[in-house]
Amino acid sequence: MFHVATDEEIKSGKVTDVYFVRTLEILKARGINKRVAAEVWTKDLPLEWRWAVFAGIEEGVELLAGKPVTVNGLPEGTIFQSYEPVLEIECYYQDFAIFETALLGFICQASGIATAAARCRKAAGDKPMTSFGARRMHPAIAPMVERSAFIGGCDGVAVVKSAEFIGEEPVGTMPHALILVMGDTVEATKAFHDVISKKVPRVSLIDTFHDEKFAALEAADALGKDLFAVRLDTPSSRRGNFLKIIEEVRWELDLHGFDQVKIFVSGNINEKAIQELYHQVDAFGVGTSISNAPVVDFSLDIVEVEGKPLSKRGKPSGRKKLIRCPHCFQTKVISRQNVPPPCECGAAMESLNSPLIADGEVVGNRSRPQKIREYVLNQLPHFSL
Repeated sequence: MFHVATDEEIKSGKVTDVYFVRTLEILKARGINKRVAAEVWTKDLPLEWRWAVFAGIEEGVELLAGKPVTVNGLPEGTIFQSYEPVLEIECYYQDFAIFETALLGFICQASGIATAAARCRKAAGDKPMTSFGARRMHPAIAPMVERSAFIGGCDGVAVVKSAEFIGEEPVGTMPHALILVMGDTVEATKAFHDVISKKVPRVSLIDTFHDEKFAALEAADALGKDLFAVRLDTPSSRRGNFLKIIEEVRWELDLHGFDQVKIFVSGNINEKAIQELYHQVDAFGVGTSISNAPVVDFSLDIVEVEGKPLSKRGKPSGRKKLIRCPHCFQTKVISRQNVPPPCECGAAMESLNSPLIADGEVVGNRSRPQKIREYVLNQLPHFSL
């Protein structure tokens, strides 16, 4: 058996911290089952991020669907900041207690991955960017990892199942293994060209055996106009400065009449590397910096008990809603019963909260990953790195 929980185990509440089980046992023994409202928020975002992308709530809705709870929250893909409530749950506490752990797990990790992808997308501008990081994570969660990377801004994903999951074609070039088994970069590139469907761009991996600039020229000579790009997967620590290696490859390709050949880089790529390499690189393969992104440290806190505002210290009590100006994107947290005030710019502010579950019934239709990705990309111009 793989070391993973089944869908049924998660839905039945077995993936829970034991203190929730004990809390439930105590409340049942005492006959206490009060109606509460709870909010999800974070005080601090990781790595000095000033914003994050809300993700994973689709699985959260799947977890709570059919249970006697009402859930309101931000639509998947909404950009938010610290101290802003992203989710509200209203129910009798006994009906929800054992699901808090799993719910937070869904949104904490997915939001971190989506945010890392969005930040890389912000750095990459319109240049193609592919998720290459599934190999660094447990394979059981590869679809979640790459879905989150995709909605955050990656153009494609590498894993076959992940691509199937989001309704896209998988994206990839060739591994070093192909070149090593065949014994030669040019022969491997020719074999790829002869065997693989013509709809797949011809990208030669040029850093297996020889100096990158000579390997690039050999691949370009072999395939001519059919060569779409060369890929460098060489960490800068291996030999000199990665940027200088790329500049050298670009110079030689242009000098020898192969200016149509693009340069694709992977290997230790993150948002900082994208910024540094941006002007010499045409496409990026981003791995661990996205798939192993730090989680968004959400917490879930009760803010109302039996209709009365009540919360632990450090958390404002009472139900709230997050409003945002559709023009300047300023946000504000207001009390649930208050009418949204106008923005400082004069525009009317709008509530970002929307109904997700109404007394156990899922409200509305799920958006396709492509639609969520579009939503994220439309917000990004309003936020800076």
